Amino acid sequence: MRKILPLLLAACVSATATAVAAPADVVSEMRFGLLRHDAGIFGNHKEPGLDVNGELLFIAPDLFEAIGAPRPQLGVTVNTAGQTSQAYAGLAWTWDFAPSFFAEASLGAAIHDGNLDKSDPARKALGSRVEFRESVSLGWRIDDAVSLSLFLDHISNAGLARYNGGMDGIGIRIGYRF
Repeated sequence: MRKILPLLLAACVSATATAVAAPADVVSEMRFGLLRHDAGIFGNHKEPGLDVNGELLFIAPDLFEAIGAPRPQLGVTVNTAGQTSQAYAGLAWTWDFAPSFFAEASLGAAIHDGNLDKSDPARKALGSRVEFRESVSLGWRIDDAVSLSLFLDHISNAGLARYNGGMDGIGIRIGYRF
């Protein structure tokens, strides 16, 4: 299980390098944040630690206009206490509801390195290696490039596996728009 963590870290470094080197017509935003791991908002809190999150949002392709122009996203969340970490991909819809404020929702999938069963009572039994991932955010645009947001994310297999511990994180992150 812990073999996935180095891959997640490599993906985070690679994604950051890609964002810095990518033209502004491909990558629209880069975000970094901190979350409370396994916050227990939609279930019980079992795993400790703080999560570090990195995310890239890409320019919405024209063909996504029909579904509200969501931006494709790639991200990684690494647990600092050696618990469950994840890499994810999905689509993010952003709505500006005031001159400097926005809301966002995303839907996608995550792959994680956590426990699948109840073999370790101190860990969540997530049931399947690949999970659905959803998130919501409320944010403030400090200026044209920089934003600050509160966000909540959740992974779950929606009851499709024997175990479905589900896991959520809540935190804050800073974004930089290109």
